[in-house]
Amino acid sequence: MTKAELLEALSESTPPADSSRPDVESPGGLHIPGLDPADRFEAKARRERLYERLSTFVDETRHCEWASIEGHACGLPVMIDTERCGLHGDGSIADHATPLTGRLGFHAWPQLWRHLSLATYDIDPFGLDPVIAEMAWHVLNVLYFDYFRVEVDGIDNVPMEGGAVLVANHGGAALPYDAAMLSLAVMNEARIPRRVRIIGTEIFNMLPVVSHLYRKVGAAYAARDDARELLDRGHLLGVFPEGEHGFMKPAWDAYRVGRLGRGGFAEIAEEASAPIVPVAIVGSEEVHPAVMVSKRLAKVFRMFFPDQRVEEIAIVLNPFPLPIRWRIRFLPPVQPSAPSHHLDALDQLERAEDIRRTIQAALDDMLSERRTAF
Repeated sequence: MTKAELLEALSESTPPADSSRPDVESPGGLHIPGLDPADRFEAKARRERLYERLSTFVDETRHCEWASIEGHACGLPVMIDTERCGLHGDGSIADHATPLTGRLGFHAWPQLWRHLSLATYDIDPFGLDPVIAEMAWHVLNVLYFDYFRVEVDGIDNVPMEGGAVLVANHGGAALPYDAAMLSLAVMNEARIPRRVRIIGTEIFNMLPVVSHLYRKVGAAYAARDDARELLDRGHLLGVFPEGEHGFMKPAWDAYRVGRLGRGGFAEIAEEASAPIVPVAIVGSEEVHPAVMVSKRLAKVFRMFFPDQRVEEIAIVLNPFPLPIRWRIRFLPPVQPSAPSHHLDALDQLERAEDIRRTIQAALDDMLSERRTAF
């Protein structure tokens, strides 16, 4: 057999390659150069498990019976065991972050935009818009699953009903990534996806566009009256008592939990008979490591925002967040005392210090187990 005859025989016996079908399954999601491809497959699997769990809260075989006075039918599927969708139901959507169509994704956005443009629903008293909050949830999950690859421990320590105060260490130096990831951790991992109503400082309520979206996604102003009302309504409250000092923490002080304010969160939790859930977050204090802090820059900042309590501003070198692997650990809750018990100023400081030590011990343990930040 000649060489030409041999090549012809081999070409006839070998089936042509199907270029339309890849050799390996595509992981989908966001491709980030330099990260382990196995992380992308893990992110896809976690996202699919989330979608499967969320779909159990919605009955897609039936549609909401609500219609506007103009005759616009709702068209959204109903919540399980009800006759209404999340937008037009009993108001539980303010606490339970259930996707309105039963699944997160861009495919649901046309229906969401329709209700947003027609204004067929009411927002809650604090400004939460469930449509905008769901869109933000879907977009920010790219950071949660693909970029930061957040791992969560102890999610069962978060109560599935009633009010509670989630107290966490603070970091970021540029944007409050930890607030977003804390909220997503509860919505993505808990048995019942609940919203965490983050309490933020004045700056997020003053900046154009930011202040608008801040309220729409469910956050609230750092005021005692707002915090008390949220707890009275049975919501989860997310607080970062380190405040600006923790947020602007320099790199050499990373994961050293500072004083948790004056313990005001402990007083509010005690008044509402709500448990306090300490939360330790590893990752937030490294996404924008601060090489120095400047008091002069803070003075310039206060010229434009004189009401802000900013004493130092962190100077960071990286304009984009580093792809640090995050880990969030929810610790056993601290239960309130007897209903008639009142925390004085010293009691508040003592309880805050106990919470601080608990978070610090958890951070030290998590960091000792970590092999690499990435």
